[in-house]
Amino acid sequence: VQLQASGGGLVQAGRSLRLSCAASGNIFELHDMAWYRQAPGKERVFVASITSRGDTNYVDSVKGRFTISRDDAEKTVYLQMHNLKPEDTAVYYCNAAIDTYTGYTVTGEHDVWGQGTQVTVSS
Repeated sequence: VQLQASGGGLVQAGRSLRLSCAASGNIFELHDMAWYRQAPGKERVFVASITSRGDTNYVDSVKGRFTISRDDAEKTVYLQMHNLKPEDTAVYYCNAAIDTYTGYTVTGEHDVWGQGTQVTVSS
């Protein structure tokens, strides 16, 4: 099972980007999905999450600007980012709790991370 993040890039402040993260492999069920980010020289921090029911949660600094969503048919989580600021510059990582299976057996829940996608916001 793996997560593949995409959509990062270099944008000017005030512009928008949409990140995508697609899950693949022997996936029985997707549970909570989330985005984190890590700025240069800093620790990885929580940005937003969404439950399987669609309940969302955001860090205060992105409320009103970022929207997390998911498409379970596509096994994908999105992060729509508006009004980007230089302080949003970071590597963005997706994360998901995933039930996997082998044959006819559910083999357990796994905490899976994507490889990260760089977002750079210029002033």
